[in-house]
Amino acid sequence: MNKIIYVLTGLLFANSTYSQQHEKPNFVFILTDDQSYGLMGHEGNEIVQTPNLDRLANESTVFTNAHITSGICTPSRISILLSQYERKHQVNFNSGTSVSPEAWELSYPMVMKKAGYYTGWIGKNHAPIGDGGYESGLMDKSFDYWYAGHGHLGFYPKDRHKIFKGAKHNTQVEVINEGIDDFLNDSNEDRLEGAVHFLKERPKEQPFVLSISLNLPHGAGTSSMKIKPEDDEIYRTLYRNNEISMPPNYIAKKDIKTPKLPSELLRADDRQDSYSYAYTPEENRERIIRESQAVTGIDRLVGNIRKTLKEQGLDKNTVIIFSSDHGLFHGEQGLAGKALCYEVVTHVPLIIYNPSQATHLKGLKRDALVQSIDIPATMLSLAGIEQPESFQGKDISGLLNGQENGVREYIFTENLWSTQFGNPRCEAVQNKEWKYIRYYKNETFSASKKIEAADFFGIKTNKILYAVHDLDMAIYRDFVEAPLKGEQAVYEELYHLKTDPYELNNLISEKSNQTVLAEMRQAWKSEIKNARGTERPKVLRYTVESHSAGSY
Repeated sequence: MNKIIYVLTGLLFANSTYSQQHEKPNFVFILTDDQSYGLMGHEGNEIVQTPNLDRLANESTVFTNAHITSGICTPSRISILLSQYERKHQVNFNSGTSVSPEAWELSYPMVMKKAGYYTGWIGKNHAPIGDGGYESGLMDKSFDYWYAGHGHLGFYPKDRHKIFKGAKHNTQVEVINEGIDDFLNDSNEDRLEGAVHFLKERPKEQPFVLSISLNLPHGAGTSSMKIKPEDDEIYRTLYRNNEISMPPNYIAKKDIKTPKLPSELLRADDRQDSYSYAYTPEENRERIIRESQAVTGIDRLVGNIRKTLKEQGLDKNTVIIFSSDHGLFHGEQGLAGKALCYEVVTHVPLIIYNPSQATHLKGLKRDALVQSIDIPATMLSLAGIEQPESFQGKDISGLLNGQENGVREYIFTENLWSTQFGNPRCEAVQNKEWKYIRYYKNETFSASKKIEAADFFGIKTNKILYAVHDLDMAIYRDFVEAPLKGEQAVYEELYHLKTDPYELNNLISEKSNQTVLAEMRQAWKSEIKNARGTERPKVLRYTVESHSAGSY
């Protein structure tokens, strides 16, 4: 009898051990806003304090050559949600479209939900989903837990979004942190006011995927910082006594002799005023301080997440991913804003912490070429979920386990947000050594002229600048398709990234590089075709006309 009991006990223990080892992992995916590579200690920053992120990096795989696909918020974030290049999903601020319910069902949160995951979304949403975009309610209702605002949050999100009114804190990072605690804490009977729970509490036996979307250190978010007496010390005094240097190759506007790009391509005077701080060292210094403070606040949030996961017994089975939607210029080569294909915009942090990763591989730094659209493909792989055919991202989970080979030879980035703000359409392909960028004729109407007309006719400036009409849909569609139909570039750049990481010296005309140039042009031809795909985009009309009385 004792022998039978011993055998049964052994079997039960073995089954329990097997269950724990093969249990579906949880996921916490943290996405920041406007955070270029190089803003954290483990990336070489000697000013910004990021002890928790540095510790996480030392226990994770750090991708030092990670890039986004589109250098502006909405298309980049939709690219991550759908694991698609913008040229395939075709949603941007100027596209006149929203993501269709059909496409949304193939987003990583919805695919994981159908596979049995409990889903949560906290922070910012900047992706118009469903009929009516942000007003459709489709995204809000899709999650088991929702504590987010559509569009910008500002540094004080209670001032913008009703859902956050019940938070104890006022500053963005801390408000979001309250939502995270509410989601992760199973025993929390005092639920956070405002958060939408579709179940009374998160089921303990169900794996979860929590997406945390910050609106910092975004330029608009840090511009709204008021340095209130009640704000945390981090946001009031930190770094203010530090010597803050300008970025490498910084040029103040008054000192620009030869613009980085021809003026007929990049009309700098039409750029949004919200980025003009980059043009003077004094204003730029203040913004760098604020952004550094925001990153340190985010670092504390990451530390709190890890602490809560450990307290809840979730730390040994939760994958943590940290990245950003794109970077931001701070006067490098006299540039401000984003929406270009230079490294400052496209190169972002990517940390993947997998608790089941072999100890000797933790802290591994990989220079493999990876992109933001690879994140959802990798999460699904780690969760044992089949990837939808619509995904264009690569599964990079093998790189977490010491796999030597990368998943791609080239990466493709693009900017289709060419508008009255003077930014040109451009596309880039790069490998580990070279980058090739091509630009198209910029015929967009001037923001300055629109503002002048708005003043003359007494029209609200934002209405004339940001409203998207049906005609814009046709213009955007031509932006997408024209290069594939033979539209010629009017300007090209070629950079040797190994010797010129700051992209200072355009080698396009050097005779010795013509073989490389031909190879990169051929790579562009292949990559843009791959990015576009063959399917019709799954989008809905989302314009002023489509949602006004008597629309047709």
